[in-house]
Formats: sequence, structure tokens, C-alpha cells
Amino acid sequence: MSKLKVLVGKRLRQMRKERGLTQAALAERADMIDTYLAGVERGERNIALETLEKIMTALNAEPIDAFRFGELEAGKGLEGKRDVIRLLGAFLEERSMEEIELVRKMAKDIMATIDAEKRKMK
Repeated sequence: MSKLKVLVGKRLRQMRKERGLTQAALAERADMIDTYLAGVERGERNIALETLEKIMTALNAEPIDAFRFGELEAGKGLEGKRDVIRLLGAFLEERSMEEIELVRKMAKDIMATIDAEKRKMK
């Protein structure tokens, strides 16, 4: 599955739940089958822009809101870690190589500091 499909699907699910809608209710509003919407939310469907527009209209939201991945909450466990890593990747893909390298160096320094603090506590 593509990272983008998974992230958009998770974001759509989050927006639907925030509005207190079931998949069936949102699918009806968007004039689509609920099993299709479920596939979109799981990141299994490669949706057309027209379909995304229908969903966003049914959610009373702007299309750009489907791409606001910073709004996603990270889950727990390994899948939560993977979600966060995907989010970081999505943020970084739009940045220059110099910016990405700066973030990498900062992350390395932060992790070294965390590891040093852990060693002190032992």
C-alpha cells in the first residue's frame, strides 16, 4: 500500500469519527457504498479526486483537510510507531535535502541526549 493512501485513509477516518458519523452514514452522504469507503479508510483504495471531493463535501470540510496529517493521533505499539514514521516521512518529503539533513542531525543529537540520560538513571 502506498504511504499516501494509508495516511489519507487514516485522516478521513479521523475526520468522520470527529463528526460522530458511521461509515454507513458518511457513505450515504457521499453517495457511495460503505464497503468502498471502508477500503478508502484502510488505505486499500486508490480514489479519484472526484471521490475525495464527494467525501470532503459530505464531511463539510475542505479537500486540503484530507492532507493535514499533523492532525493524526499516533496509535500504540508497533503500528503506532509505523504511523509516526510514515508521518515524519510525509513531512520530510517536501523539504530540501539540506533541511532533511539538519533534521537528521538534530534527531541524532536528541537521541544521544536521551540515551545519556537513561544511562545516568541506571
